[in-house]
Amino acid sequence: MDPVTHLGTAPVARAYRAFAEREARGTSPTYEAWALGISEDDEVVALLESLPAPKRQPNLVLAAARLHGAAGGYDALRSTLLTRWDQVATTIRTRATQTNEAGRCATLLPFLATLPQPLALLEVGASAGLCLLPDRYSYRYDDGTALDPADGPSPVVLPCTLGPGVAPPRQMPEVAWRAGIDLAPVDVTDADACAWLEILVWPEHDERRDRLGAALAIARAQPPRVVAGDLLDLVVPLASEAPPDATLVVLHSAVLAYLDPQARARFVDLVRTLPGHWLSNEGALVLPGTAALVSDGTERSFVVCVDGSPQAYADPHGRALTGLGPRVG
Repeated sequence: MDPVTHLGTAPVARAYRAFAEREARGTSPTYEAWALGISEDDEVVALLESLPAPKRQPNLVLAAARLHGAAGGYDALRSTLLTRWDQVATTIRTRATQTNEAGRCATLLPFLATLPQPLALLEVGASAGLCLLPDRYSYRYDDGTALDPADGPSPVVLPCTLGPGVAPPRQMPEVAWRAGIDLAPVDVTDADACAWLEILVWPEHDERRDRLGAALAIARAQPPRVVAGDLLDLVVPLASEAPPDATLVVLHSAVLAYLDPQARARFVDLVRTLPGHWLSNEGALVLPGTAALVSDGTERSFVVCVDGSPQAYADPHGRALTGLGPRVG
């Protein structure tokens, strides 16, 4: 995940070509074709350039087009954008990318399980708070390890392939307290809000869409607390509410790419002042300490860091986790 693509600071045509080639290729033929088509279509590029820069991001624009009927090949997308632009643009301006992938818990769990228990989880960019519920899902690691919540098997089973250098967790984390921060929290009891989360899942990702629905059902039984506001304003005061006898863990996945470099640096400074631990799961280009880990074979990977120290490469949606190997000194 390249922050430049998602912040709108790069020219639209270049950003959409980069998105097609680096993020969609091999995982979403529809989004690859759509993004490549936009990158070569001056008329559509002009429409997107009329949006505020942060609203030009591919995930948001393509989801909004799908909400208003786009389906099929590039010509169908183009028709939707040109004939329904007012509706699509309104959705783009009033919505945000809030992909809430519960599967990422499978790549966070090996690190959460090693920390002193119980835990106080504070997620920034929490959306619906689905990644605040790692103890409410079941896990299946490809070494045969299967973990279920203590109160019985969960209908949400998160599979994860483990590569060299990563040990599977041997216990579920004990979560004593949990809270999240988001600019626009998603109410898990609001059907319209949940439908938007489903639209944000890429077209071919049916398994992810099914998992999202099941995870939302679990969240509705006991909705996590997600506070509305800016993470820079709230992370310190909300952290102070965590019980003192629990290990504070500030965590986030695929969030910091949507902050400008100054805000990103300020967040890092803030989180380092807090007690406990910082668990990040971001694209390798997002944080200065992980940029050197990018290579041709890992440019799509996220990097999991504990207290700013890189630990492993992770599939962006939680399907795989592998150690960094000799690249880390």
